[in-house]
Amino acid sequence: MKRWVPDLSRSGGPRYMAIADVIELDLRSGNLVVGDRLPPQRELAKQLNIDFTTVARGYVEAQKRGLVKTHVGRGTFVTGGREKERLGFASDAIPDIRRTSAVDFSMNMPPEPDDPDLLARMREGLSSVATNLVSLLRYQGFGGAGMDKEAAAAWLSRRGLVPSQERIFVTPGAHPALLAIFGMLAKPGETVLSENITYPGMRSIAAQLRLNLVGLPMDEDGIIAVAFAEACETRKPKALYLNPTLQNPLTLTIPERRRAEICAVARKYHVPIVEDDAYGFIPQHSPPPLAAMAPDLTWHIGGLAKCIGAGLRLAYVVAPDSKAGWPFVAAMRANNVMASPLATALATRWIEDGTADSILRFIRAEAAARQALIADVLPAGSYRGDAISFNIWLPLVHGWTRSTFGSHMRSSGLGVVASDAFTVDGPAQEAVRVCLGGPIQRDKLKAALEFMAHALEGAPEMASSFF
Repeated sequence: MKRWVPDLSRSGGPRYMAIADVIELDLRSGNLVVGDRLPPQRELAKQLNIDFTTVARGYVEAQKRGLVKTHVGRGTFVTGGREKERLGFASDAIPDIRRTSAVDFSMNMPPEPDDPDLLARMREGLSSVATNLVSLLRYQGFGGAGMDKEAAAAWLSRRGLVPSQERIFVTPGAHPALLAIFGMLAKPGETVLSENITYPGMRSIAAQLRLNLVGLPMDEDGIIAVAFAEACETRKPKALYLNPTLQNPLTLTIPERRRAEICAVARKYHVPIVEDDAYGFIPQHSPPPLAAMAPDLTWHIGGLAKCIGAGLRLAYVVAPDSKAGWPFVAAMRANNVMASPLATALATRWIEDGTADSILRFIRAEAAARQALIADVLPAGSYRGDAISFNIWLPLVHGWTRSTFGSHMRSSGLGVVASDAFTVDGPAQEAVRVCLGGPIQRDKLKAALEFMAHALEGAPEMASSFF
């Protein structure tokens, strides 16, 4: 974390009491979190220009309140106290800071919830699941229990899908599901189609399975249906992969009319569609899934990583028919055995009690706020984004290349990924994907975006190297 310096003017009490008061206030605001290390007492006394004994008394008062704990030789660490209890931690359940991992901002993550009431509700669901802990540590049958499939069906119904339970499978994430599906549909050397600028995971899967991945030309509405038909005639593809809503990385959403055209071509040439609906739940109103328009042709993958949390490695897969599910189960069991029963039970609980909807509403609102920050610092038309996408697609100007720009932004806290990662065929554009999700706070995000905007105003050699 950044160096913490308390603003003692926020408390009307004596200075030593003010130090403890501000620790508690900053816990509530998120400026301090459980596990943070406070500055050494002599260092803080010097920064605040007050006596060492005043700071020492302040730390003692904070420790009396249970807000901090001092470890000889290690320092003073935030533990939470009353604020911890208000946020839903049990008194003996202080988070283990060793579990806090570095955040990879190059991943396209949803904003992380920070609302205290929502966090408490999420923890309540986790506590409820834990009451059945022993049974959740056993092997489970693949695809989810009946109640998990019921929750999946309820969740998918928000996208207009009403498949029977025999066609629904709870899987350990979208990526393993994609690997299993394409391993079933195509053999090494055979062709599958995708957008020409597409999700990097699809490129990795094609490479691992030794498939010939061919990128289709695109316009503002996604892949061009005529080009899809021509590829079906000449290349005899085994499947088409699409990420049709808030597409990663271009953020485009294929409109309903184009979706109908794509489905018509797929039906004419008997080409299965693999619909990666990772972001489909983010818009409140979006076109119907391809699986609703051509259910007999489409493998639908409704991942939870983008609409609830990146660490919840679950995806609901809808097979085109119950018969297609048989080889899918065999393929999934060979690689993954089963989805985590703990994660599955938690997702089911959150869907049933409405917590998942609350998380989704938070993600929508925060994504919109972050996109508004982008609109404030970058000229309209200089980038591609959606009002609620987690990223933007940024064409580079003034002599910037994707490599020099990525290097320049490395210290900013923004995840900048060069276009090479997304390009299937042909030379990569001088463009980057800029990720806005994850735990970054708005003030830090705004500062990073302003740093980026300043750099883009001129040539690379004119840009400041300080952030």
